[in-house]
Amino acid sequence: MTEGTHYEALTVDTLPARLERVAALVAQVGAGDWQVEEVGDGNLNLVFIVSGPRGKAIVKQALPYVRLVGDSWPLPLYRAFYEYHALTRQAARDPGSVPVIHHFDKDQALIVMEYLSPHVILRRKLIAGERVAGLAAFLGRFCARSAFRGSELSMASPDKKADVALFAGNVEIPAITEALVFTDPYYAAEMNSHTPGLEPVIARLRGDVALKVKAQQALQRFVSNTETMVHGDLHSGSIMSTADDSRVIDPEFVQYGPLGFDIGMLCANFLMAYFSQPAHRGDDLTGYQDWILGVIIEVCETFETEFRHLWSTERTGILYPAALFEDQGQESAPACDAVLTGLWRDAWTVCGIEMHRRCLSLAHNADFEDIPDPAIRAPLEARNLMLGADLIRLADTITGAEEVCERARRYNATDVI
Repeated sequence: MTEGTHYEALTVDTLPARLERVAALVAQVGAGDWQVEEVGDGNLNLVFIVSGPRGKAIVKQALPYVRLVGDSWPLPLYRAFYEYHALTRQAARDPGSVPVIHHFDKDQALIVMEYLSPHVILRRKLIAGERVAGLAAFLGRFCARSAFRGSELSMASPDKKADVALFAGNVEIPAITEALVFTDPYYAAEMNSHTPGLEPVIARLRGDVALKVKAQQALQRFVSNTETMVHGDLHSGSIMSTADDSRVIDPEFVQYGPLGFDIGMLCANFLMAYFSQPAHRGDDLTGYQDWILGVIIEVCETFETEFRHLWSTERTGILYPAALFEDQGQESAPACDAVLTGLWRDAWTVCGIEMHRRCLSLAHNADFEDIPDPAIRAPLEARNLMLGADLIRLADTITGAEEVCERARRYNATDVI
């Protein structure tokens, strides 16, 4: 396959002949007979495992439509271009956090990358009740390093502006977030769906004008603030883990946005895992739910510790320069406090909105969807929805992850419907 060829979606049968001359792929798997397995179970892309005499690699190719819906919802192939550039920046800003990229073909919208094994999707581990050592520390550092090092707290302003201009071309993919996440949950959007029995809770949310104002203010910040490069879709399905190692994948929703966006979305998905647990296990239910909440608290503590460390050691951009503080014998800690206050407001607001979106909009998550009985699923989702509303309303005053987790415990013991 060479640059300039007409795009054609790969299949299990056509991949070997079409990619046999890609040197980077041959270097990973070896020449000769390849076995190809299509394993993509996401909403957008084709994903293949290619196995050969030397090893394995992943081939990911964008489709020109939303796979979850079909060709009635077209999507641009350029999202693979932005995913490739996001992965290269994430690898530089937090080395070892993402798969190694071996090859990128812009015209075919495909990326050849490291095969992660025995890693599996983190969401599956959470549903199965498995613990991952070091998970919280890894994710807290990843979010802090990505946020800080992708901003003008650290980057040279011309480099940051060039990056903003580059990623500004990723229009239609972030537009999905703008609609499905921030807006659709709060009215009867065409593609919405929900579990029967949630109607009273949904009516409360959609009737709460103040809550919808806060959700739209968060959308306004999302589309207007180019503070840092965000993964854009950081949830437990975008993380692969073993018992003690993790990597972040799938940043095709990348854009420049608010500093708190990624960690807010991440915490939302751990909270949904927490609320779903009563339907997934009997043994060690309390212990495992406590572990999930402990992950949330440690993620946030690690994030703040790492962010403050980077503030002290890598604050080389145009924002809050040492000339205004340290060089005059003054502490810059109050400035860092102010930045983090705004960051956490955005994070907890996004957290609550994401908790609503995953139950009411398109593309629900497996934590709840794998619960076959709606009569069991709906009460658990209702608890999730009510906590999400609290987080949106109270984002300005929440004192930290401990408060959020205490609220989660209270709703976990409450019959909302």
